[in-house]
Amino acid sequence: MNASVSNTLSSEKTSHTTCPYCGVGCGVEVTVSETESGQQSLSHLEGNRQHPANFGQLCVKGSNLLDTNDLSNRLLHPMIEGERVSWPDAYQHIADKFTAIINEYGSDAVAFYVSGQLLTEDYYAVNKLAKGYLGTANVDTNSRLCMSSAVSAYKRAFGEDIVPCDYQDLENTDLLVLIGSNAAWTHPILFQRMEKAKKLNPEMRIVHVDPRANATSSLADLHLGIKPGSDAYLFNGLLNYISKSHAFDRAFVESHTNGFDAALSSASLSIEEVASHCDIDAKTVKQFYELFVSSPKAISFYSMGINQSNSGVDKANSIINCHLASGKIGKEGCGPFSITGQPNAMGGREVGGLANMLAAHMDIENPTHKARVKEFWQSPTIAEQGGLKAVDLFDSLENGKVKAVWIMATNPLVSMPNRNKIERALKKAELVVVSDVVSENDTLAYAHVKLPATAWSEKDGTVTNSERRVSRQRGLLIPPGEAKHDWQIISEFAQAMGFKEGFNYTHPSQIYAEHAALSGYENDDERYFNISAHKNISLNTYNNMKPYRWPLPEVGATQNSLPDSKRVFSDGKFYTENRRANFIPIDPRIPEQCTSDDYPFVLNTGRLRDQWHTMTRTGKTGKLAQHISESSIYMRAEDAAKLSVSEGEWVHISSAMSQAEQVCLPVKIDEKLRLGTCFAPIHWNQTFASSASIARLFTDARDPLSGQPELKHAAIKIEKSPVVQYVQVFQSKIDVLELKQLFDHWQKSVRDDVECFTAALTQKESTASSIFNKIVTEFSHLGCQIYSRIVNSLSIIVVSKDEVIKAVIVMSDKPINLAQDWLAQQIYKNIEEIDLPSLLRGIPDESFTLGRQVCSCFNVREKTIVNAIKSGFASVSSLGDKLKCGTNCGSCKSELAELVKTHSGNIPISVVTEVHDSEDVV
Repeated sequence: MNASVSNTLSSEKTSHTTCPYCGVGCGVEVTVSETESGQQSLSHLEGNRQHPANFGQLCVKGSNLLDTNDLSNRLLHPMIEGERVSWPDAYQHIADKFTAIINEYGSDAVAFYVSGQLLTEDYYAVNKLAKGYLGTANVDTNSRLCMSSAVSAYKRAFGEDIVPCDYQDLENTDLLVLIGSNAAWTHPILFQRMEKAKKLNPEMRIVHVDPRANATSSLADLHLGIKPGSDAYLFNGLLNYISKSHAFDRAFVESHTNGFDAALSSASLSIEEVASHCDIDAKTVKQFYELFVSSPKAISFYSMGINQSNSGVDKANSIINCHLASGKIGKEGCGPFSITGQPNAMGGREVGGLANMLAAHMDIENPTHKARVKEFWQSPTIAEQGGLKAVDLFDSLENGKVKAVWIMATNPLVSMPNRNKIERALKKAELVVVSDVVSENDTLAYAHVKLPATAWSEKDGTVTNSERRVSRQRGLLIPPGEAKHDWQIISEFAQAMGFKEGFNYTHPSQIYAEHAALSGYENDDERYFNISAHKNISLNTYNNMKPYRWPLPEVGATQNSLPDSKRVFSDGKFYTENRRANFIPIDPRIPEQCTSDDYPFVLNTGRLRDQWHTMTRTGKTGKLAQHISESSIYMRAEDAAKLSVSEGEWVHISSAMSQAEQVCLPVKIDEKLRLGTCFAPIHWNQTFASSASIARLFTDARDPLSGQPELKHAAIKIEKSPVVQYVQVFQSKIDVLELKQLFDHWQKSVRDDVECFTAALTQKESTASSIFNKIVTEFSHLGCQIYSRIVNSLSIIVVSKDEVIKAVIVMSDKPINLAQDWLAQQIYKNIEEIDLPSLLRGIPDESFTLGRQVCSCFNVREKTIVNAIKSGFASVSSLGDKLKCGTNCGSCKSELAELVKTHSGNIPISVVTEVHDSEDVV
């Protein structure tokens, strides 16, 4: 802690809250410091060792939360058409617009598009306002994009959206099947629990089903690199195999299920037919099937690779069918386990956060449910039918049926498919309101009204993780500027609309208590979701709430003693009309965007280890940019060679939905991809890149039941970009020059107060020499001193002012391979303290010749790790002992394991066993 701060320190307190990233819902312990003048800060953060989701562990993103919590790019005041206004004026403006539109066009002419980043109390307020007071069900969420197919599948099979597993099941199973999930990067704390379980139980087997071998594959005993989109064939075949084997649980099927014969009839595929459809070896298929039927306990853990499909619901049901047929459900270590992508996607499901739902797991198409909710809310109306799902909502904005949309805590221009259409829709809207934390992002550029919302460290309420565990997210800091909580904004707006009685909340605990009461209202075991034990919760109990798993019904529970719920479906009772689970006949469908001569490659998408969604948070800290600093398109070397493209060269990517110049990325070679398939990350947007928004490449293809878009499969064309000059710029954030307008394509990242640009100059705009001269001229106007040198094809410019380095610029007609970390670290150094001749020749310090950074926590690089492996440290644990890598957040462990697998093959066994126990050898 800074000495000047510590001298005036008035108090410190430790608060428990919840991580705002993925759906694991990790507990976080934060120290809040306050000075005598009342200034608050967060001085220390670590995992909460008492939280049952993570037991003190945090991934690299969670560990660096404090670095993302500054006020840079914060929206702090309400704005209308770019002008600052008061909150009452903002509310009145929106209310007048909403009222006029509803009076002229009806309630369904307005819509809300919200987010899994909202807390449950926020979600509840907006759903109550829209469905019970405005009379429209046009409330959808970006959770539609990640887990709505899983929701629909659970409801079809079980009668209710119930995840029947918990995290301990991942550790207590015999077979763990990971499907369409790169958990090592997307849910790293759960992945670490899987790693530990496998180490403690060597008999445990792990199967990874994914077209792309990735970090998660490092833990797998068997990887099935199936053809993209062919999952339903694989699990239909497994159902057929189960029915013909000793694994078929006839007693369970006959006593507790419906429709087995019809489901089996649609699944009559032989192993050879499955292998053909999935384009993998028949022996591999049989090996997987035999593992499943021979394992007493099995978990199927699935994520976006299943859900983000035009048949995601069917794919999920094909997995559920296999668990029903084998009776591997309702037992420890068994079940179909969908993992959510956002911190409160589950909480949103509880309060009706999707357009086809009502609150408390009730259905909007059910007349009894509608009447019940309307009566409970004492609301003037209730939505008569399901509202517009995400893709349909923006279709209706574009065609004029929806006139106004209120977007909360999400950036649909980056996350929704068919970005060009989303842009047209927002341009056409009569009113676009955006409540957000940031002052600039792709979507805010289209907002007529901008409202400042609270961020993670200020928000106060509850979230529910992927195992149905409710945790408190506690407000740690006073909201800055005029920022308000989302529930507060909605409540005050509702009062401006004339709905004062239904929204007179003054604290989120009041909303939570109402939500709890509704969950138990007229719920005679009709719905499994029930937390009515908290319907009269006190403020003190709410503030001191410990994590618990629902259900928590009123009878037999107390507010001070919160027992975990019983195991779901252990009695064979489900929540369908006849209390039996439903088998669903599955007719597999191929993806909508099929490859062709014009678009010969398949594009797959996903998240990176150290970045999150559209980088609103993670893009602010340099530590999270060190692992992978720029967006790329990953290709097999053989595919790249056919296009005469080498690693580092930029390519134009197009689909039937986009023009070639709209997406342009550098190439990375990845031999773990299937031939003809490519991968690109989802995160980059126009704040961080000129042409990396891959949402432009995807059609509106979506599942007909869930409405979830097919964001895992696009047919694309790749063409080499005519780059004449590659450019890298590293400059001080304090006095940064706006250089991006000089380049045709650029990407930006931040590293320790240094702004880093990677850019490409094509022949369309200008020549390399003129760009060189423009850069020199811009810095010269600032009174800077310029040093430059050309070595072979490499031009390096060093800019200093007052003897301090302000910028380093590197230009070449070939891809630049200099260590970016080294170049970034030159900024702010005194010109006399560096080896200027070596810098101008592009000769890095020795520590930066060690390859890419693998461990972000301890800055351990690839060559250092490889050398240690070759010297005998051939396990993840021994590498940790030697180099500390993997011993803090653990996010790099899967990559360490992969390096061990790759580089330990030539180590003599005698050397390996001298270093560590043989059971640790990967």
